[in-house]
Amino acid sequence: MAKSFNQAIIMGNLTRDPELRSTPGGQQVASFAVATNRTWNDPSGERKEAVEFHEVVAWGKLGELAAQYLSKGRKVMVIGRLQTQSWEKDGVKQRRTEIVASDINFLDAPGMTASASEAPEPKSASKKSDDVVIKDLDEDAKVNLDDIPF
Repeated sequence: MAKSFNQAIIMGNLTRDPELRSTPGGQQVASFAVATNRTWNDPSGERKEAVEFHEVVAWGKLGELAAQYLSKGRKVMVIGRLQTQSWEKDGVKQRRTEIVASDINFLDAPGMTASASEAPEPKSASKKSDDVVIKDLDEDAKVNLDDIPF
C-alpha cells in the first residue's frame, strides 16, 4: 500500500500563452496558468461562482508541445503533481504551489491530445466524425464512441 499520494487533475482554460524557457543545462520548461470555475447555490438559493488560478509547469518534450500548440483561452486537462516553491524576497518568505504536468490533454479541438512523446494530430477528413484518436506514450488506439455503453 502506498504511503503517500500526490496527484492533481484540473480542467479549464489557459489564462496566458505558455512561456518556454531553457535551464542552464538545456532542459526545456514551459509555464502557463489555467483558470477553473466552480458554481454553487448558497443557502438562500442565490447562484455563486468562484474562479481559481493554477500555475502549471511542463518539462521536456511535454513543455515543448504545450508551447507549440497551446495559447490563451484553449481548454485543457492537466494531470500532474503538486509542488511548492519557497523563497525569500525583501525579507519576506514567499510560497507558490504549482502543478508539475505529467500529461496535458487539449480539449477544445476534436481528436487532439498530447503526451510527452507525441505531437497532437488533427483528425483527418477521411475519419468518421464519431471516431476519437487517443495518443498514448506507448501505442495508438482508435475508439469508436458508438462502442461505449454510456
